[in-house]
Amino acid sequence: MVVPLPFVYPYAIVFWALYVAVFVPEFLLIHKVRRQRPGRQDRGSTRLIMLGEFLGGFAAFACAFASSGATIVTGRLAVFWAGIALIAVGALVRQHCFRVLGPSFKPVVDVRSDQVVVETGAYRFVRHPSYAAAVLIFLGIALTLTNWASLLVIVATVTIVYGYRIRVEEAALLSTLGDSYRAYMARTKRLVPFVW
Repeated sequence: MVVPLPFVYPYAIVFWALYVAVFVPEFLLIHKVRRQRPGRQDRGSTRLIMLGEFLGGFAAFACAFASSGATIVTGRLAVFWAGIALIAVGALVRQHCFRVLGPSFKPVVDVRSDQVVVETGAYRFVRHPSYAAAVLIFLGIALTLTNWASLLVIVATVTIVYGYRIRVEEAALLSTLGDSYRAYMARTKRLVPFVW
């Protein structure tokens, strides 16, 4: 059995220190979710994200241990460090998004009619930089596991949960904010600047 690098010294120290630094703020958000009940606009997307991230993460780690044949062997250390870099960049972008949105940031989909469309910082380039950052974090975790099966599980998970969340959130923003959000959509891409 090939032990995944997040469980091998000294890589484990780097991975788990970064993991804790990234996910403590995320767990604080989950705590907010418990106090902030998702309304009708959310359409179960918050629960799907929390469940999907937990199950997808668990499955990715399980695959890394159970399917040694799928281990990325060529350039394994480079892949691990690329994963660490993606996690760090994703975490920095998420923190940036929390600051830019300020009180408008909510862990649930809850759009108010007096809400303004934020078009500063990363929101100047894409409509959902916070979700793009979360995708980077999870892809980074998958890369640190250096396992093709883990990578496949994570890609499938983030595609499903964030694909659904984006559709739900954009529908709520369009129906509540109307033309101001429609104009913003025409000027920006969803997740990847200038691409999609």
